[in-house]
Amino acid sequence: MKMHEAKRVEIMIEAIMESQVTRSLAAAGVTGFTILPVLGGSGRSGQWTREGSVSRASGMIAVICLVAPTRLDALLEAIFPVLDDHIGVVSVTDTQILRAERF
Repeated sequence: MKMHEAKRVEIMIEAIMESQVTRSLAAAGVTGFTILPVLGGSGRSGQWTREGSVSRASGMIAVICLVAPTRLDALLEAIFPVLDDHIGVVSVTDTQILRAERF
């Protein structure tokens, strides 16, 4: 089966930024993504957990999308202003996909 090169972009960010992230992805031409709740983790400020959060505002989400390599720069340029003043991490990895016409 023929596989195609792609980029997997994962954005970990405060849940209250969800709509800004999805608008930025749309502006960059990204047509598909998945949003997952983040249950906890550890970072510069130490270990944390979603447990005990009263509101959506105190949680984190992971936004995952697969894009053609040619779309990566536009995506990163669109998402950077959203991350500038908020807690967030973006990672990019090489991956392979079937049905490249969907990305």
